[in-house]
Amino acid sequence: MSRRRVALVTGAGRGIGRGIALALAERGWAVVVNYRGNATAAQETAAGVEAAGSEALLAQADIAQAADRQRLVDETLERFGRIDLLVNNAGMAPRQRMDILETTEESYDEVMAVNLKGPYFLTQQVANTMIRLIQEGVIQQPLIINIGSLSAYAASTNRGEYCISKAGLAMVTALFADRLAEYGIHVYEVRPGIIETDMTSAVKERYDRLFEGGLTPIRRWGEPEDVGRAVAAIAEGYFPYSTGEVFNVDGGFHLRRL
Repeated sequence: MSRRRVALVTGAGRGIGRGIALALAERGWAVVVNYRGNATAAQETAAGVEAAGSEALLAQADIAQAADRQRLVDETLERFGRIDLLVNNAGMAPRQRMDILETTEESYDEVMAVNLKGPYFLTQQVANTMIRLIQEGVIQQPLIINIGSLSAYAASTNRGEYCISKAGLAMVTALFADRLAEYGIHVYEVRPGIIETDMTSAVKERYDRLFEGGLTPIRRWGEPEDVGRAVAAIAEGYFPYSTGEVFNVDGGFHLRRL
């Protein structure tokens, strides 16, 4: 049984997931570094967690697959004996951006499975585990944090399946926040804006120009570390009278301005 609080972070190999994993490690959390395919990147994240003086567990799993989700939870409990925090970060953009008049069912199904179905059922599984661990006196006041996107409300008609998945994830947050409050499990959404990652590298020049033109009040790209700090603040329990809350980490993009 680990004496450290344990965070299970999906899609932690790179980008926002790595930023979250490292921010938690710096605050003493043991981190389960989940990844789907890029083992090298995940190993780099794990090394960073250990360099921060914490413990890391590498855990390969595709959260879109039920058997993988089960194995991910089982490996976490086998190693640490507890889960204090679930961060549903793993996500994907469409492999090819297509107008919604041309989107294929294959693309829709793949994106929804990773971005919405996977987090929904992983949250269900981990929540039931957390309830049991609370009743056994192993953990207190665990948390679940979903990593959403401004695409939950900002329409991009060339990647509709992604927008729908993130809008759905916002409701997942609300549903589980309502259902789990009686157990002292609080659920939040951190909603990043335009973050400089592999996912956004293809549109970097476009957004460089938009930032210069004032797309956001804070005129710069977001960094994975910005999201990591927000997750860490919530994880440290600074919002004990909040659940179902959305924390925008978007440079002010969500503001309606004239």
